[in-house]
Amino acid sequence: MTPEEAIAALLQARAADATICPSEAARLMAGAGGDWRTRMDDVHEASGRLVDAGDVVLSWKGRPLARPEGPYRIGRSR
Repeated sequence: MTPEEAIAALLQARAADATICPSEAARLMAGAGGDWRTRMDDVHEASGRLVDAGDVVLSWKGRPLARPEGPYRIGRSR
């Protein structure tokens, strides 16, 4: 599963206005008992690509972010 597929699957399973933590996508990619931390760079890179494509938005504590840096949440673009 690619990071983009993991992000899309998690967002699709949530309410339209819900967000996900990047670590949730990494955990989904790693599978049960897998080392999800090694997947985080891939998820951060994919988040940036998805923002550039207009597919997702990033935020932290309700404030929009332009790039995946520091703590952030991933949501559907409206």
